[in-house]
Amino acid sequence: MENKSKGIILILLSALFFALMAATVKSLENIPVAEKIFFRNILGFFIALFMVIRKKKPLFGNNIKYLILRSVFGLLGVACYFYALSIIPLADAVILNKISPFFVLVLSAIFLNEKIKKLQIVSLILALTGAALVIKPEFTSTLLPSIIALLSSFFAGAAYTTIRHLRHTDEVETIVLYFTFISTVTMIPFLTFDFLPGEFVIPNITEAFGLLGLGVFATTAQFLMTNAYRFAPAGELSIYTYTNIVFSTLIGLVIFLEVPDYLTVIGAGLIIGAGFFNFYANKVKKLEDK
Repeated sequence: MENKSKGIILILLSALFFALMAATVKSLENIPVAEKIFFRNILGFFIALFMVIRKKKPLFGNNIKYLILRSVFGLLGVACYFYALSIIPLADAVILNKISPFFVLVLSAIFLNEKIKKLQIVSLILALTGAALVIKPEFTSTLLPSIIALLSSFFAGAAYTTIRHLRHTDEVETIVLYFTFISTVTMIPFLTFDFLPGEFVIPNITEAFGLLGLGVFATTAQFLMTNAYRFAPAGELSIYTYTNIVFSTLIGLVIFLEVPDYLTVIGAGLIIGAGFFNFYANKVKKLEDK
């Protein structure tokens, strides 16, 4: 099998496991967001620590300031995403979360001096239009959670932009170690002190398996994605990550009986279309650079 084909298979599996992670978050209705974040990251922390030690990578990294910044952005993104998942339909939260590549475009242009192509401007407009259709701005109880879901995408975009900077100084294992460590430790006060939101809830057997599954799904998805990028460039695989929307819509329909309305379907189509425009623009950019 060609390397690119391996990469595509791994990225599709990664999208499936991220969808399963999101569905698990939504299913754990009685578990606070902080507790979900804790269990989402603690397994990943021990695996990342093991990999860093085994491969003899720098434990504390080189660019500590940006490693912490990436971790904070990532944690804020996960917190917003998990909160939105508990309130709005699964497909809506996932669709809005998939805007992150377009925030990367803007943030990379501002902070990393990367140029935005004309086609990428078109993709950005399509993505924001799609997001507006999914949010359906009305002063209802779902407006704030929808905006928070969009914020999760912004923070994820900020985290990915920081990773683009860190690729010159630090290893992937070290970046993951920082993120999982900070995300896990930061949640402990929320689970310990009564005056903070998110007091620890002792899970029943079903919820305990759900929290375990949450960690397994998230960690598996992360490592599948990381390995996928070893077989093919990110630009060639990014378009396949949008299958996460398809997987999440099907899971939402079958498990949660959530039927997307026509505006959500159109919005999702525009965002996926924007992904194709961005994918094509990256290919054109590579050809021009040769």
